[in-house]
Amino acid sequence: MNQIEFLNSIMPFKDKVFRLAKRLLVSTEEAEDATQEVFLKLWKNKLKMADYKNIEAFSMTITKNYCFDRLKSKQAKHLKMVHSNYEEKSLPLQKQLELKDSIRWVAKIIEDLPEQQKIIIQLRDVEGYDFDAIAKVLSMKNTAVRVALSRARKTIREKLINTHNYGVK
Repeated sequence: MNQIEFLNSIMPFKDKVFRLAKRLLVSTEEAEDATQEVFLKLWKNKLKMADYKNIEAFSMTITKNYCFDRLKSKQAKHLKMVHSNYEEKSLPLQKQLELKDSIRWVAKIIEDLPEQQKIIIQLRDVEGYDFDAIAKVLSMKNTAVRVALSRARKTIREKLINTHNYGVK
C-alpha cells in the first residue's frame, strides 16, 4: 500500500478516532495525542493494512486499547471524560443554557457508566456504528452489545429523569 492509498483509506474516519479518544480521555490535547499515536501505529503497519478487511474497525480497536493504556498509566490519574460535541447557537440564551446543562448531566452520567457501556454508547449513538462493527471492535457477540447498549441507555434515561425531577419520583 503506497502513501496515497494509505491516507485515502484512513482519512474518512480520522474524526471518529478522535471523538472516541476524546470520549475516553480528559481533553482535546489528550485526544489529539491519542489520535496521532493511533495513526502513527497504522503508518508503521501500512504494509499489513491491505490484509485487513475493515481498517476503520481495526483503527477503533487500536484507539480503544491505546486510551485504556493511557487511563491505566500513573500519569493519567487526572484524566476524566469531557464531552462538548453538541452546541446549538440559534436558540435563545435560556434554551442554550438548559441544553448545555442537560448535555453536562448526560456526560456525567455516561462518565459513571462501566467502561464497556461507555464505549458502546460512544460508538453506537455518537459515531453511528452498526452492531456488527461494535461487536468486532470490542470482541463481543452482537447480542451482548445490544444488551449492554440497552442497559446503558436505560441507566442514562433513569438518572436523567431523576435529575430533572430533582430526585423526587
